[in-house]
Amino acid sequence: MEQTYFRSGLGLKATVKPLIDSEYQSALVERIRARGYTETFGDITVRLAQEFGFCYGVDRAVDYAYEARLKFPDKRIFLVGEIIHNPHVNRRIRELGIEILQPDREGRFSFDGITAEDVVVIPAFGVTLEDFNRLRAIGCVLVDTTCGSVLVVWKRVESYARDGFTAVIHGKYTHEESRATASQVRKYPGGKYLIVRDMKEAELVCDYITKRPGHLSREAFLDHFREKASEGFDPDRDLVRIGVANQTTMLANESLAIGARLRQALAEAYGEDHLQEHFRSFGTICSATQERQDAVVEMMKDPPDLMLVIGGYNSSNTNHLAHLCRQHTRTFHIEDAACIDVERGTIRHKPSLDPKTPEVQESNWLPAGPFTLGITAGASTPNNKIGEALLRIFAIRGIRVEEREGGETPVEE
Repeated sequence: MEQTYFRSGLGLKATVKPLIDSEYQSALVERIRARGYTETFGDITVRLAQEFGFCYGVDRAVDYAYEARLKFPDKRIFLVGEIIHNPHVNRRIRELGIEILQPDREGRFSFDGITAEDVVVIPAFGVTLEDFNRLRAIGCVLVDTTCGSVLVVWKRVESYARDGFTAVIHGKYTHEESRATASQVRKYPGGKYLIVRDMKEAELVCDYITKRPGHLSREAFLDHFREKASEGFDPDRDLVRIGVANQTTMLANESLAIGARLRQALAEAYGEDHLQEHFRSFGTICSATQERQDAVVEMMKDPPDLMLVIGGYNSSNTNHLAHLCRQHTRTFHIEDAACIDVERGTIRHKPSLDPKTPEVQESNWLPAGPFTLGITAGASTPNNKIGEALLRIFAIRGIRVEEREGGETPVEE
């Protein structure tokens, strides 16, 4: 019987590796890394964060997509949403002939037209339980690239639902990963979830649990969390027993703080001696997200004059890296190297963590004299885009860079 579900690769990793390396690696970045993550070019001293760019989960997802195209050259291939939150990578996926399905305003995907003869790639964020079951029912070939760190969170959320605990998830309710994670409670009848965006929303939950004066009424609570809670959610019933989880790309320290605050509220409401009956928490923070955030925190102990953060504007982990950097130095979060215009000497960037903040353009953004340039990138940003961004900055400054023996690296337009 023909295999229709692939979770551990398609056996073509060695074949696609040279192509992926040629498209996503940077000799310039590797050179700086090999020289202790710091090197001076003209009057610019470049400092790379100790951890940056593609994580294992992203690397694996991209690899599987390339393998799928090679293994099924004559089949239609669909991808459920973006493979990762990086415009360059998703553009290359489309160029491979893979169609990216887009969700509607409610985040739902239509699989109309997909048949058993087609191939569907599940992204690193995963898909909801309902979408997975719908695809299995179609009988198409599934290439599942769901990140292992995400699966760990799913198992915790599933265990909460099994044992009668509401999963309180720190995340963005519109994010693919949070939607997929929340759906895991539906493996058990009566499973419940609540998604909180930040500490401010967590405090609303805590105030309701402890019945603090001025807390939201039941109706106001349900109205506020209407799109962020499971169907039939009842705060009087469903906030009695809580299990904490998180979207893996959120700020690690904030996730920990939210968990601690919820624990405190339940201890206040039911007593420390009875806390085990009302509260559960497990470490579900992605190690790659944590490592990249820790690397930025370490760099900010001696902050560079200017920080460049590279990654998709809709990438949670990239936005949080930029947020950490802004607290210490002048920071530019760019989606792609193309945001740096060599001819005009300008930069287009996203100036805040707020997802609704529009991109802005600035001139004269580089310091006039010698300066230190810090670089980091989100887990979905390939090294070639980091290298290209550096080359564009060098070109604005008139710095010629010999990236490899035998020639100068051109600046792509």
